[in-house]
Amino acid sequence: MRANYRLQRLFVEADLGPNAEIEADKNQFHYLAHVLRAAEGTELLAFNGRDGEWLMRLTFPTRKKITLTAVEQTRPQPAAADLHYLFAPLKTGRMDYMVQKAVEMGAGIIQPVMTRHVQGKPAKSERLAANIIEAAEQCGVLSVPELREPARLEELLENWEPGRQLIFCDEGAETQNPLAALETVEAARLALIVGPEGGFSDEERSLLRGLSFVTAIPLGPRILRADTAAVAALAVIQATIGDWR
Repeated sequence: MRANYRLQRLFVEADLGPNAEIEADKNQFHYLAHVLRAAEGTELLAFNGRDGEWLMRLTFPTRKKITLTAVEQTRPQPAAADLHYLFAPLKTGRMDYMVQKAVEMGAGIIQPVMTRHVQGKPAKSERLAANIIEAAEQCGVLSVPELREPARLEELLENWEPGRQLIFCDEGAETQNPLAALETVEAARLALIVGPEGGFSDEERSLLRGLSFVTAIPLGPRILRADTAAVAALAVIQATIGDWR
C-alpha cells in the first residue's frame, strides 16, 4: 500500500494501536500548534517504526497540550529494510543530505566508518537520528533505519557478518560500468560502503579487494563527490540486485 502524501506525517516513540492516545511532546506541540497551526479535529498520520502507520485525530485538552488519538491503521508495518549503508563522515551539511538520501533509497542500517582520508568528524548521533526521522516522515518510510555507532574500517571488516556481501565504490576500478560486477553478486544480504572525498588509501583498497565478501564497483567515467556517489551507488544496487527488481 502506497503512502498518503496529502496528510502530514509524524514520528512518535509511543506504541500505536486501536484507540491509542498519545500526548505530543514539547517539540511536537510547537510543530503542530505553531508551525502547522493545526486545529481541533485535524488529522495526520503517525508511525513509530514498529506498529505500522495510523490515522490520528488531534484534540486540545488545554492550551498547552495536544493529544493524538488513533482512528484507524492506514498501513501495516513492513519488514525492516536489510541494506546496510556505511559511509566515511563528511562535512555536516553534506552528511545531513547523504543520510537523508540513504533513508529514501532503502537503507536499513546506517553507520559512519572512519577511514584513512576521512575529512569530516562523526556527527552527533542525535543529529543523524533527527535526519533519519525527518527523511522517514517526508518520504512515507515506515521501517526507520537503525543508526549504529561509528567504527574504524579495519575493526568493521574483522567483525563482518557472515553471508553479507559488501560492495565498495572503487575509484581505481579498470572499467566504468558497475553492472557487470553487480551481476556476479549472489548474496541476498547486502551492504554498501562509500569512502571519503579523498578516496580510500592504497592500503584500504588492497584490504577490501583481498576479502572474499567484498565486491568492488566503478561509478562511471566522471569524478563524483562522496554524497553524489552514495545516491548513484544506492540507485544502481537497488535497480540491479536490490528491492527495485
